[in-house]
Amino acid sequence: MDSITSLSAIDLHGHYGRYRKPDVSKLQQRFMSGGPKTVVERASRANTAWTVVSPLQGLLPRGAADPVAGNEDAHRVVHETDGLLQWVIVNPLQPETFDQAERMLKAPKCIGIKIHPEEHRYPIVECGRALFEFAARFSAVVLTHSGESNSLPEDYVAFADDFPNVTLILGHLGYGGAAATSFDLQVRSIQASRHGNVLTDTSSARSITPGLIEWAVGEVGADHIVYGTDTPLYFAPSQRARIDSADVSDTEKRMILRDNAERLLQAD
Repeated sequence: MDSITSLSAIDLHGHYGRYRKPDVSKLQQRFMSGGPKTVVERASRANTAWTVVSPLQGLLPRGAADPVAGNEDAHRVVHETDGLLQWVIVNPLQPETFDQAERMLKAPKCIGIKIHPEEHRYPIVECGRALFEFAARFSAVVLTHSGESNSLPEDYVAFADDFPNVTLILGHLGYGGAAATSFDLQVRSIQASRHGNVLTDTSSARSITPGLIEWAVGEVGADHIVYGTDTPLYFAPSQRARIDSADVSDTEKRMILRDNAERLLQAD
């Protein structure tokens, strides 16, 4: 355990900013918010060297976010903050975000593209081709929310198969919608894909479910799972402890916590 807890991790699924959802209490919104300083401080407590963030301003509230302003803020914040890297948000309903991504992907601290069909209210089955065609121009890594009606994991597979130079991370291992009982959607989609370019991350609160991480490693291999916390929505040290304590080998833990992310960053 000591050798794993001393390993400096890379968190590929983070955010910063104010959590804004009108259907949840102000207290919950406060708990799930956090600025760059908070994100970096919690990452330090989770022995995490880098957290790749997208701004909550660009995602929330659902259907009324401002990804253009959020991207510009993230570009500045990440440049000024040690320990942070950037996902640039692309919303196919806002063409300006494509222009931003083309510019920001050239910056050394911008490592890929973030998409969110649920918060931006579009079905991936209708907009996926335009998004993947754009990402393929840059051989980009794409992180997406997955598990709800607009973002079912299986709906991404055809696009990942058609654009094998795009690496797709299906966010939220085990998530299948707020009321769903399925835990296997991301894993089954990885298994259905043809080129090995589909992964999942551990950012779902469901990652604390006993057996889920271990089952996923057994089904798709640790090389298809990356560490993510969804910070500041969840407490990063708790998410890290789940991986440190997982009933998998130290080699597999290292792959999840850092090695796979390093491979993606070097490829970029």
